[in-house]
Amino acid sequence: MSNKEFLHSFNGRVSMKIETACIHGAKDEMNLTGAVAVPIYQSSTFAHKAVGQSTGYDYSRLQNPTREHLEKTVAALESGTDALAFSTGMAAISALMELFKPGDRIIASDDLYGGSIRLFDTISKKNGLIIDYANTSDTSSLNMNICDDTKAIFIESPSNPMMRVTDIAAVKSLIKDKDIILIVDNTFLTPYFQQPLLLGADIVMHSGTKYLGGHNDTLAGFLITSSPKLSERLRFIHKTTGACLSPFDSFLISRGIKTLAVRMEKGQQNAMAVAEWLLKHEKVTAVHYVGLAAHPDYEISKKQSCGFGSMISFEVDCEKTAYNILEKVKLIMFAESLGGVETLITYPMLQTHADVPKQDREKRGINERLLRISVGIENVEDIINDLTQALE
Repeated sequence: MSNKEFLHSFNGRVSMKIETACIHGAKDEMNLTGAVAVPIYQSSTFAHKAVGQSTGYDYSRLQNPTREHLEKTVAALESGTDALAFSTGMAAISALMELFKPGDRIIASDDLYGGSIRLFDTISKKNGLIIDYANTSDTSSLNMNICDDTKAIFIESPSNPMMRVTDIAAVKSLIKDKDIILIVDNTFLTPYFQQPLLLGADIVMHSGTKYLGGHNDTLAGFLITSSPKLSERLRFIHKTTGACLSPFDSFLISRGIKTLAVRMEKGQQNAMAVAEWLLKHEKVTAVHYVGLAAHPDYEISKKQSCGFGSMISFEVDCEKTAYNILEKVKLIMFAESLGGVETLITYPMLQTHADVPKQDREKRGINERLLRISVGIENVEDIINDLTQALE
């Protein structure tokens, strides 16, 4: 599958390939000046000419022209009909959970971002939802977890941090006759490399903070759907709970998306080189990168995506080696997050998954020897040279 073969139509405008769509985005219906960049409508409220007459905008929590432009762009890139922009990725997932009521069961990938696990295991469970974790990359195991009370399946693919890939179309086939919502977190691959709605997902989620923004300078989250019913429900939740994306942050994400294609291509090229180098290093005992032919989910990834992304997790021989790398890297930065132009290295057990109980964390393979790299777009020789000196 190659999403680059799909043409994207923006509100009746000429269809275009996804690289072009990233740059030109949705049509700015408010543009009377010829501005190339969408303006920042830094206004909390909008005046009415008379009773019953509106410009289409009332209050920025409900909608803002800058945010609307971004939402239309993201919806089109994901081949959806509606996208909702939130203040963070976790705000988007929190709003998503409001679709469900006490007693509903949600199956979630057992390898999942620690913040999502924290939300599910504390807030969602407190609100009466039942969270069942399963290896969603194993459809037979997943099928055993589906029951009459299951209302949704929440997938990360590739997963964070172990880079497992779930066959999205196969999961949809399992539930096609059931009233179950299929939700896919597409943060790692973005619509440039993977389009879950075309594979059968009902809702796609993004931490826009990551690759969509691409510069580690703002926070954002998205929910995208093609279902009018889900769109209406999510819009109500969005305006009611209020965690909407600000006009300025909407502008920053729109700006970031313009370079999404080139960043994803360069990051993937670098990641492949780094992964192959790590495989040969004597202190590295395992490399988890979906672009490696030896990865157990390589064929599934090739079937449903047109790229592998630039996220790598790897294990080293001992905890001391892991600490040495984190303390000795110079170009690469020891920091949380991912998806920016800079290469970042993260220690999941102390950062992204610090709130996951040790027993559960280690069961997922997140131990004191595991490191995660978000490979940036620097010259790859500089990245590898930095890892070389850090591993000495």
